[in-house]
Amino acid sequence: MLVTSPILPDFDDFVEKLKTIWNTRQLTNNGPFVREFEEALAKYLHVPFVSVMANGTLPLMLALKAAGINEGEVITTPYTFVATVSVLKWLGLTPVFADVDPVTGTLSPHEVERMITPRTRAILPVHVYGYPCDVAGFHRLSLRYHLPVIYDAAHAFGVKLDGHSVLEWGDLSTLSFHATKVFNTIEGGAVICHTPEMKHRLDTMRNFGITGETSLDGIGINAKLDELRAAYGLLNLRKVDEAIDARARLWNAYTLALKSVPGLRLPSLADSVDYNYSHYPIYVEAESPRTRDEIFALLKTHDIHPRRYFFPAIHQFETYADVRRSGNLPIASRLSEQVICLPLYPHLPLSTPEKIASILR
Repeated sequence: MLVTSPILPDFDDFVEKLKTIWNTRQLTNNGPFVREFEEALAKYLHVPFVSVMANGTLPLMLALKAAGINEGEVITTPYTFVATVSVLKWLGLTPVFADVDPVTGTLSPHEVERMITPRTRAILPVHVYGYPCDVAGFHRLSLRYHLPVIYDAAHAFGVKLDGHSVLEWGDLSTLSFHATKVFNTIEGGAVICHTPEMKHRLDTMRNFGITGETSLDGIGINAKLDELRAAYGLLNLRKVDEAIDARARLWNAYTLALKSVPGLRLPSLADSVDYNYSHYPIYVEAESPRTRDEIFALLKTHDIHPRRYFFPAIHQFETYADVRRSGNLPIASRLSEQVICLPLYPHLPLSTPEKIASILR
């Protein structure tokens, strides 16, 4: 039993889409399925503009470039998947780490403000596990210091805050459609933006900067999504609401089953948020009769394979040991040493949470 498993479109429906592609012989280069997919995503996510891309890392790269972040420091979180930070290094930017909220694990605006210097060019928070960041706090920082805020929303597909898409916040947001995510196109991703001008810029950048047969508008890259995965995504959009509902039932079953297991801090939900139930993180605290790693190993002996998302925290890797940070990042370090994300996906048996709780008891 793995930590996640993807939703898949109906096979026969996908074959029908493939027949269309085979008939048109257009495999890529902003084909009809890509255009339809972008429109469908914008409607589903309640956002004005979507630019889809070939994976979940390219949107981060292009969002930073499109926002004009070409040098200097970008303040971000050490409690994230490594791609958030490696993108900054690839672009020649300097990551700076600030600590996180002890409940949600998302970047703390208060800690970010402490790290702002004249070299700061942007803030890159992450909606960890689909928990919305303190978006109002980051909006205030953006206005006060004239800094763009670009959200890594890889975990936040479909998440709403106070009835509105969390993707409405910030200058830009990026999504991942990797097979491990709530919604997937096998590999894929997108940038969410708010103006037609930015949409045009992103679409141009993802196609080498080409604006015509003999014209370029700046330096671009190949970040295009192909027709096959766009068709796959269109079909998966039909299933994602049902998938999120199934995730919610499993989430509630985990909470009911695990509340009697000593030494665990369970995740909590805010009334103001419509979640996608992307992950179920538990935190093994000091009073637990077993350590986090003992529980991790115990579950594996039962063929249950959770993940320690995110361990180590990024600042604990030797590669990033020299990154400037706010002290020892005690909260991010503690969460990293306590966390286990339990299996959670739509077709996981609803009996699984009680099975895991029974093992732990």
